[in-house]
Amino acid sequence: MREIKSNIDGSVLARYIPENEWGDGLKFYSDDEDFIQVGTWAYSEGKELLAHRHNRVDREVFRTQEVVFVYCGSLRADIFDIDDTLLESITAGVGDFIVLLGGGHGYHILKEDTKVLEVKNGPYPGADVDRTRLAGGES
Repeated sequence: MREIKSNIDGSVLARYIPENEWGDGLKFYSDDEDFIQVGTWAYSEGKELLAHRHNRVDREVFRTQEVVFVYCGSLRADIFDIDDTLLESITAGVGDFIVLLGGGHGYHILKEDTKVLEVKNGPYPGADVDRTRLAGGES
């Protein structure tokens, strides 16, 4: 796992987890205070996970955080600091995922027919409320 941190306040803006870092069992790549919780499972045949439900818990959420998982193809993710300066570009391929916690980000698709699963916390208030476009960004 690689963390990209803000040059301004040292906060973690993104975590890049390549496919080859998935470990055995249950592993989480988020801190308890993150607005989105992200983990991986890797179990052998026959493993049973106990049935459960999640209790209603009031939460206060201040920003959208998201995860992108590359199912096939590849992309470049540009990670921006909280002042909108480009910090780092990450190339992610099949099985890799990126947890985006703060700052800004943009994507460039590198292979034809790239497929990505995106998951983010909600509810979603709409694009005009939820985000600010950075210079040079497309859709």
